Amino acid sequence: MNLKNLNKKIRRLVNRIEKDTKKLAKFRMKLNAPKRTKRSAKKNRSAARGKPAQAKASNAAAPAAKKKHTISPERRAQLAAAMNARWAAKRAAAKSTVSSSDTSA
Repeated sequence: MNLKNLNKKIRRLVNRIEKDTKKLAKFRMKLNAPKRTKRSAKKNRSAARGKPAQAKASNAAAPAAKKKHTISPERRAQLAAAMNARWAAKRAAAKSTVSSSDTSA
């Protein structure tokens, strides 16, 4: 191996080591940096706005309650009849397709 190639390889190796040490230093800084979680970030933002942080956190944790719709007994009976008719039609259609496939086979 000639001297020129050897110098080039050494230079490349030194550059790679420098690059890796910079990367390692960056990761160590991230590791030693104070942990900043979403909760602390929210707390800081809400404090800056002058709102209590607890109210924000509790609202985010609980799912929104669904509005319960009340239905009259007459409407409930009407819907039940419509659904029963739909299900009966579906069963009849399924029976006719099964019987038609039996006769064709």
